[in-house]
Amino acid sequence: MNIHEYQAKELLRRYGVTTPRGHVAFTVDEAVAAAQTLGGPVWVVKAQIHAGGRGKGGGVKLARSIDEVRTHAQAILGMQLITHQTSAEGQKVRRLWVEEGADIRKELYLGMVVDRGTQRVCLMASSEGGMDIEEVAAHTPELIHKVFIDPRTGLSDADCDRVATAIGVPVASLEGARAAFRGLYNLFVECDASLAEINPLVLAGDGRVIALDGKLNFDDNALFRHPDIAALRDLDEEDPAEIEAMKHGLNYISLDGDIGCLVNGAGLAMATMDVIKLYGGSPANFLDVGGGATTEKVTEAFKIMLARPGLAAILVNIFGGIMKCDTIAEGVVAAAREVRLGVPLVVRMKGTNEDLGKKILADSGLPIIAANNMAEAGERVVAAARAGS
Repeated sequence: MNIHEYQAKELLRRYGVTTPRGHVAFTVDEAVAAAQTLGGPVWVVKAQIHAGGRGKGGGVKLARSIDEVRTHAQAILGMQLITHQTSAEGQKVRRLWVEEGADIRKELYLGMVVDRGTQRVCLMASSEGGMDIEEVAAHTPELIHKVFIDPRTGLSDADCDRVATAIGVPVASLEGARAAFRGLYNLFVECDASLAEINPLVLAGDGRVIALDGKLNFDDNALFRHPDIAALRDLDEEDPAEIEAMKHGLNYISLDGDIGCLVNGAGLAMATMDVIKLYGGSPANFLDVGGGATTEKVTEAFKIMLARPGLAAILVNIFGGIMKCDTIAEGVVAAAREVRLGVPLVVRMKGTNEDLGKKILADSGLPIIAANNMAEAGERVVAAARAGS
């Protein structure tokens, strides 16, 4: 689960990380009132969407007067903001963050993820803040400094000081850097985050270390432990199809292709998408119905896939282990009839009650294209999609 910048900054403050003062605004008048409340000669008006690159897309503006705050708020609020992390249609801006300006002397980067190799939280920091960290990693990896944190001892002052010095934090600001590093680490661990970034983390003219931006992602499977964080979820920022799938216990992610996939098991779902790509097609979604799929679940899965514009075909790929093939077959037939399936349907199933499942499909009278193995399934669904397009 992702949250907005202003929500991330509230959490950062709870953990002792310094951030600029600011207020969220849902209207132009609220944005103006926020600036007036903050006072000062300079403000920053920032679009709040779940995507990076907002500044490059025109979603972050500096204002040197209240009139400029109003002008920028009018321009940003309601716009379709397009960045490298949004779709081609962009994301509608429904809220703003108005914060006080900062006296920026140096921009740094600070981030944390779980490193699979060491199975530890990895702190990453760089002197090249304000840039895409992926570009820094690709072209100047020596500028990224890492600490793999031992969970038994946590993040030490020595590690904080070593990394902070390496990225250019002066001695007078080391205490502030320690507070930012430790605060982000404690937040990451205690809140079950999967990603935490401060970009940029800035050195201000007065020596303070300030989080000028914040990005936090959380492990969905741990949200039951954090109802306060779960309450921050903004469904307007998420794919409606993915929200609908979640309601029915389906693991669904929209993709850019035109071949729908209905599979049981995440590993098999990934392999199914690979096979479609191998034969020249493009998957429209990742969809794992899980090991306890019912007829109702399968029907809802079909509805979600068919609601996608431009869908050219559907591939159902089932391994009957816990899930029996006849149960899926009954669900496929019922779903195809209820939704009045109008695109080619290819079905491949192996495992428990495989023969019974195939008989149910054959006796249904529906124009189902059978496949005996993964290669056939991929080849036939791509051919069917091309024939219908």
